[in-house]
Amino acid sequence: MSIPTANRTHETAPAGSAIPNEGLITQEEESFPMTEQHFSARTRSRSGRSSLGVAHVDQRHNEEFTVVGNHLAQHPDLSLTAIGLATHIQSLPTGTLVGIKVLAAKFPEGETRIAAALRELEQHGYLSRTKERLPSGRIVTRTTSYNKPQARRGHAAPAPRREPAPDPKEPEHPAPTTTAPLPTPDASGLPAHRTARNVLVGLRTLDPRLHLAERDVRRLAPAVAAWLERGVAPDAVQRTLAADLPSEGVRHPAGFLAHRLTALLPPPFEPFGTGPEAARPDPLQNCDDCDRAFRSPRSGRCRGCRTARSAA
Repeated sequence: MSIPTANRTHETAPAGSAIPNEGLITQEEESFPMTEQHFSARTRSRSGRSSLGVAHVDQRHNEEFTVVGNHLAQHPDLSLTAIGLATHIQSLPTGTLVGIKVLAAKFPEGETRIAAALRELEQHGYLSRTKERLPSGRIVTRTTSYNKPQARRGHAAPAPRREPAPDPKEPEHPAPTTTAPLPTPDASGLPAHRTARNVLVGLRTLDPRLHLAERDVRRLAPAVAAWLERGVAPDAVQRTLAADLPSEGVRHPAGFLAHRLTALLPPPFEPFGTGPEAARPDPLQNCDDCDRAFRSPRSGRCRGCRTARSAA
């Protein structure tokens, strides 16, 4: 039967040193009269790495996982917000909305930090955002995520599945046959047109993105006059046209306003009591003879007193 052995370390002082047990380390073997070894502590790893750093407990993922490259996870120039945001976007299915407002509603970071992180990812090739105008006149932002920054140079962005991409040579103002005509007022009164022009020009005070050229004001003024003719106040027209603007901005203010003036046109409105069937009754009068109350447009005698006087 073999006898197990253990290593023991002896330290001897270097020559000329007065301090014992410090210097060269030597090893020698010594036999122990036992058949098993019992250790009271684990053997330390000899890898040379410090035990104070991070330790990994890795388990294999068989479902619901995303592969992220170290070029992103350990990017030396990206902020932690940008790295985490890129990882989140890469884990989302195609078609998920990733606008600034959507992300700010989901995470504690505000819109400013999220917008800065998106710009970082665009600069380093992990993200691309392009603005496109739909046939309806609405402007949308197409976001494409790249799991490798070099893939952006070698592959084109995938075509959207839900809506076809518009023709890049589409004119700024579509042909009249493809869009609904602008509403026009029934009466061509000069004061109404002047008020409509002031409504359009004043939109830039509510939002600088709604600045219009002179030719656009002349083209849209009849549509605004139609709103005014239907009983909408000028300030209400301005609030409706300038409300809930797209977060990505308004690329073509004239086309955007033309779409809203046509799609949001209110129905005609007649105040109660203006028709002939809702005429107000005559006021009450007191008869000059019998002091009885009766309805008449002017004061005098009631019908009974007038009949009695005519018979007499």
